[in-house]
Amino acid sequence: MKTLHVHAGVFVVASLFAAAAQAAPVAIVNGTVHTVSAGTISNGTVVFDNGVISAVGVGLAAPAGASVIDAKGANVTPGLMNSYTRLGILEIELEKSTNDTEADSPLFSAAFDLAPGINPASALIPITRVKGITRAITAPDLGKTMFAGQGALMSLGEGAAFSIQPKIAMFMNIGERAKRLTGGARGAVWMVLRQAFADARYFERHKSDFDEGNARETVLPRLDLEALLPVLNGKMPLVVDVDRASDIQAVIALAAEYKLKVILLDAAEGWKVAAEIAKAGIPVILDPTDNLPSRFESLGATLENAAKLNAAGVKIAIAVMGEHVAYNGRNAAFYAGIAAANGLPREAALAALTKNPAEMWGIADKYGTLAVGKDADVVIWDMDPLEAGAAPTHVFIKGQAQSLETRQTKLRERYRNLSAPAELGYR
Repeated sequence: MKTLHVHAGVFVVASLFAAAAQAAPVAIVNGTVHTVSAGTISNGTVVFDNGVISAVGVGLAAPAGASVIDAKGANVTPGLMNSYTRLGILEIELEKSTNDTEADSPLFSAAFDLAPGINPASALIPITRVKGITRAITAPDLGKTMFAGQGALMSLGEGAAFSIQPKIAMFMNIGERAKRLTGGARGAVWMVLRQAFADARYFERHKSDFDEGNARETVLPRLDLEALLPVLNGKMPLVVDVDRASDIQAVIALAAEYKLKVILLDAAEGWKVAAEIAKAGIPVILDPTDNLPSRFESLGATLENAAKLNAAGVKIAIAVMGEHVAYNGRNAAFYAGIAAANGLPREAALAALTKNPAEMWGIADKYGTLAVGKDADVVIWDMDPLEAGAAPTHVFIKGQAQSLETRQTKLRERYRNLSAPAELGYR
């Protein structure tokens, strides 16, 4: 049995494991284990083998031949999840050739599936992973169309630990941006939306008419109508970008009328109607730093939004949004810390990055908590993960230790010693 200690040199140790399949069981001992499902365990042990957690508890013996990591009291958490990113579909915002976030089309592009455009070699994925983010939703740009298209769920590991689950949800706008696309008034938004749903049902019943060119006129092309059917049949969540309290109430009513599986995105004024959101059982993905309204529909934005929604019983997930969504998704834990500083209980803040999104996206059976049978997405931290300066010392995804090396760390090492001649990169 080999024991590895958590200390300043752990980055070198972690790199020895990187990208290799789990060859032997791993036991993390003497950790402050945040299970997120069964409380926090002091001097706890987490054991995993073949990519799956096999034991969590106190005083557990490491399996024969296991690699043992002595956490020395450090925080151990599930891998974190950012539920709204542009990972893999945007590299340089102003370089069109690296931007696969949207499909230029008329009002609708529900059929747009961004998964085929995801680049697993994106430099932004390792940068995100080394901050403890092991899963992420990558979503289409919500700026130009009412229906933006379908997002994907990614496991951010290297090699075999990287995976893409396409068509995880449909994303759309409601509110000020949507009304500009549908006639300039909120009433027009709802009129067109209801017509789109009616047309999708018509398509479902009359596919042969579409095949034979005998179908009536619809507001959406055939591909979009077909893409909406999983939403209308309750098989795909509809993620609605919405801020104003009255717009949120309208979305709640729509979800009840059509029996939709809805997730609210942003919901800057969600706290105003928190009880209604909770009663409807609708989860919310939010940015807890959103307190400076950029539009009239978000005048009620507040740093206490996350705390008030949680107190009302709303299931929340924390994400990095706004102008930071493209590149700063790695800072989700820091954003959770901001929510905690403004009233959200610490354990609830951690759940908003693990257990809650796992339940929202239908993967709670294999991810989101440190429990037997779950995927071994496990992170050891050098301090409280919700603190601004926190960084992982070890990151495991599906049992595989991940390298903590990124493009930034390579540049740092290249230029650390300025007295030595720099190695030419083109030789």
